[in-house]
Amino acid sequence: MAVLEVTGASFEKEVLQSDRPVLADFYADWCGPCRMLRPTLEAIAEDRRDIKVVSVNIDEEDELADWFEISSIPCLVLFKDGEEVDRSIGLRPREAIEEML
Repeated sequence: MAVLEVTGASFEKEVLQSDRPVLADFYADWCGPCRMLRPTLEAIAEDRRDIKVVSVNIDEEDELADWFEISSIPCLVLFKDGEEVDRSIGLRPREAIEEML
């Protein structure tokens, strides 16, 4: 499964109401570390069918970024049953992301 781009309109359905854990990547197109992280997230999305991986462009979805108090990117937020359970800021290797999951 590919990384799913979510917006303010789809966030509740795709993330908060998801029946499986969701790893949300808050990113920006201009962010170098965000671009470096993307292939890792795509690989996790393909390999892990037990989770959903989504991305949120903070420049286009500034209300979501404000709501979740995103102050540094890349920022990965793990949601389970509609609640934030973990957060990681900065470029991380796949092993560290897998530990979150």
